[in-house]
Amino acid sequence: MSEIITPMAEWSAAIIEVLGIGIIILFALYSLLNAVYQQFSGSDAETIFLKTRRQLGRGILLGLEFLIAADIIHTVAVELTFKTVGVLAVIVLIRTFLSFTLNLELTGRWPWQEEK
Repeated sequence: MSEIITPMAEWSAAIIEVLGIGIIILFALYSLLNAVYQQFSGSDAETIFLKTRRQLGRGILLGLEFLIAADIIHTVAVELTFKTVGVLAVIVLIRTFLSFTLNLELTGRWPWQEEK
């Protein structure tokens, strides 16, 4: 049974990683092109900066979620050892910290704080 599940898990993790990277790239390109369009349509530079930053941050957050999912699938289904679980824990901690700080930058509050 393992000879069937392991390759499927590897392929699933790889596909989800590619999706995560693709999401980040697409949001980056969309944000950049949208900023250029807004610049030529005469929008305020500060408004363009804030909108572009918000769009890019949301794309990075979404891409990070996919990358974390791929790491979890790979670790649990392919290589379940104490070493890989430790590496996964460090990766998830770093990415979670990045998600929290990006969320703070985008919304101006921590996720557990009420909206103003």
